[in-house]
Amino acid sequence: MTVKKLIGKIHLWLGLASGLVVFILGITGCVWVFEEEIKSVVYKDRMFSDQQTSAQLPLAQLYENARNSLPTDMSIDRVMVYNNPKRTVMFRGSQPQENNEGIWYWNNRDFVFDAYFDPYTGKLKKLENRTFEFFMVVAALHMTLLLDYEIGTTIVGISVLIFVITLITGLMLWWPKNKSAAKQRVWFRWKPTTKWKRKNYDLHNIAGFYMMFFALILALTGLMWSFQWFSDGMKWIANGGKTIEVKQEKVASDTAYTSAQYPIDKVLRTLRQDFSEADMYFFVFPKKPSDPYTVFTFFEHNYDHIYSYFDQYTGKQLNQIKFTDRDNGDKLKKMNFDIHTGKILGLPGKILAFFASLVSASLPVTGFLIWWSRRNKKRIMSTADAARKRKRPVKAGVHLNVKQPSHPKAAHVRPCIPSSSK
Repeated sequence: MTVKKLIGKIHLWLGLASGLVVFILGITGCVWVFEEEIKSVVYKDRMFSDQQTSAQLPLAQLYENARNSLPTDMSIDRVMVYNNPKRTVMFRGSQPQENNEGIWYWNNRDFVFDAYFDPYTGKLKKLENRTFEFFMVVAALHMTLLLDYEIGTTIVGISVLIFVITLITGLMLWWPKNKSAAKQRVWFRWKPTTKWKRKNYDLHNIAGFYMMFFALILALTGLMWSFQWFSDGMKWIANGGKTIEVKQEKVASDTAYTSAQYPIDKVLRTLRQDFSEADMYFFVFPKKPSDPYTVFTFFEHNYDHIYSYFDQYTGKQLNQIKFTDRDNGDKLKKMNFDIHTGKILGLPGKILAFFASLVSASLPVTGFLIWWSRRNKKRIMSTADAARKRKRPVKAGVHLNVKQPSHPKAAHVRPCIPSSSK
């Protein structure tokens, strides 16, 4: 077996083994890339306020409305406040489920609810079970195949690793021997008479070649979530071959001021003064008396967010961590989501990520059709060969056991013809 045939076998069987998972990841990736844009259209009623004629209500009052509107067994963990005056305020709460045994995505987590409140009227616009929300299901399918997190991420990670190998072996098989062969592998040369098998073959090879680099980026950034060893390795490379331990300073609220109530509006005013260009402020409420408010201030890119810690009783800022304060490895990890979704390049990057995901999803399909058509062709050819062997042409009346003379002078010898009188 030649080296190229061996590479072809590796490419074929690894592609068949991971094809279904890669197809699912590609399709769900296409949807997830434009999550924000799709949500702003289909979820417009809950995401935007109906009126902006008066001043917004204090965040503390909206928090009280949320506590009174939601079930008593639901804890409110977070709130998202947008700088866009048209956006609603979204509180997020969790509710424990009774049965949490099983291997599925829904079995091992509490129910999460999103409550959208109009910041001008204080009314509840929508209470949504986030656990079963469409885009959350798409994200879970993309990351875990709707399985338990440990099981699902392992299967996805192994499949993505196999996909990386198939991309590399595919490039080796694609590589042309000369310039004339290269011309046929860099562009579609279809004619009205071109058959679908040839078109399918070109889609697999040419589209795969042009999107290989971007598909490889999607795969490698996806592995950052699947395997801790891969994430640590990428951070180690980004840090120049050094392992840097991130030491985060512990901050705590001063429990001597427990009489104060909800200085959350003071915190919000501070953030809006310091970061008026921010898109959104994501508050994580303290769970213990000594815990601070943790606020993520998000800008155009997700990676460039700022961690801020505030005393939950006085609203005093305790600590702040910016993106520029991190080491290169930690920066790379924070940028991973924006790279994976193409958001790091804005709308053009998202479009590029969409097509890379779409082509990645198509490769297992077109590759399977190539294998299936060749398999059928070999089976038809072997069947035809067997049929030809069974149906050799024989002259009528000639006994099959009689050896015909080979010498020209023996041509006058009369063959033995079976007598019909017997």
